[in-house]
Amino acid sequence: MQVLFIIDPIDTLKAYKDSTVAMMYALSAKGHELFITEQKDLYINGQVFAKTQAIQVIDGANLEEHSWWQAVGSIQETNLADFDAVIMRKDPPFNMEYAYSCHLLSYAEKFGAKVFNTGIAMLTHPEKLSITEFSQFTSPTLVSKDMARIKAFHQQHGDVVVKPLDGMGGMGIFRLGAQEPNLSSILELLTKNGTETIMAQRYIPEIVKGDKRILVINGQAVPYCLARIPLAGETRGNLAAGGRGVAQPLSERDWEIANSLAPILRERGLFLVGLDVIGDYLTEVNVTSPTCFVEITQQTDFDVAAFFVEQLEQVLSK
Repeated sequence: MQVLFIIDPIDTLKAYKDSTVAMMYALSAKGHELFITEQKDLYINGQVFAKTQAIQVIDGANLEEHSWWQAVGSIQETNLADFDAVIMRKDPPFNMEYAYSCHLLSYAEKFGAKVFNTGIAMLTHPEKLSITEFSQFTSPTLVSKDMARIKAFHQQHGDVVVKPLDGMGGMGIFRLGAQEPNLSSILELLTKNGTETIMAQRYIPEIVKGDKRILVINGQAVPYCLARIPLAGETRGNLAAGGRGVAQPLSERDWEIANSLAPILRERGLFLVGLDVIGDYLTEVNVTSPTCFVEITQQTDFDVAAFFVEQLEQVLSK
């Protein structure tokens, strides 16, 4: 197969822990050809094209250096429909440029491009808001820009977490205890004085045991999650915020959540999803560029990237 990755500049990837790089190596090991492009290089000229570069990954390379890949041939202008698969792996944040890219990908699909995840699916599944559809699995949640309403929610539950809807890596997340002296200031900051919508959730004490990332690929849950355990005194388990990743088997509740959501999300065009679960509660449905392939593979007997490629081959063979 010829597989195109839409990524950030390739030399910015931290190859030793990057899930996209793991996918590339797994695809190369099966003999598939790799191509890369960037979001800025997508364009419509009747159909959807991109400036693409063929690459090879180098076996045995030091992944902490930039010498793990090499270009093959020259940059080409290529119709996205000419690839066997197009994999969108541009990292968040999800801004208007990302939204425009999703529209382009959705348009490309009309001409036969096979995109994972589909453009329309990414557009219609904002990662934090998507959990509201599955309220049977969530902690009490409020989405609002009304500071008085958020304060009432805080008073009702006593201990809550507030966060922006477009954040990533734990940025902008605050825990508000019952006696938070800076409540008004924090809400003014996050809502920009009541002009931007945020999310508030009842605090889940089990965060001390980790914010679990459950990967679902082609409607099947990977049997291990990565529990991202916060630093002492921290509320955020995100690896970007200093959390420590510990792979562990899915719990009975984890399986219940994953198996309930998996067929719904697959049907909607979401081939790869990262479910975030704290304790028994679903907190996010990540669809843009889910990670943790490498950490789970290194700590268990399950090769996540190889499973990803196996499932991709299965879908494309139909």
